[in-house]
Amino acid sequence: MLEHQWSKLTKLQIGRYAEYFVKMAFTLHGFDVYSAEVDDKGIDFVVRKGEKQFYEVQVKSARGLTYIFFPKDKFVPRESLLAAIVLFADGKEPAIYIIPSKVWCQPNALFVSRDYEGKKSKPEWGLNLSKRNFTLLKEYTFEIMVRGL
Repeated sequence: MLEHQWSKLTKLQIGRYAEYFVKMAFTLHGFDVYSAEVDDKGIDFVVRKGEKQFYEVQVKSARGLTYIFFPKDKFVPRESLLAAIVLFADGKEPAIYIIPSKVWCQPNALFVSRDYEGKKSKPEWGLNLSKRNFTLLKEYTFEIMVRGL
């Protein structure tokens, strides 16, 4: 049986799985989930709990510890914007992390701001996933963060 053999999936399959996995996790915690018809604004879906509380969610996935980025022209930090990071490792359940976008307003070793002035690359917000920085990510596990939303 190929249970949790994430390395067998393509990048597109992993990304799609991550998005559905996060949607179902929010649904299990009582959120309404609304899918975007087109992902041209950097929003994969919207979640709502209650009448007035909603969040736009951008999902990113990775196999292992790596660098993840969000283009600054599409991912503009604000109270209602969340990054959902799904990490995959063969033989294990995926791990979800929910990061409020405003965290990037005060960069550190994990949350970086790159403007690439004078270069071809566009400005981006980055998530520098490494063994050293991984402890900084633990406070953003889905189970911890979902309680505060």
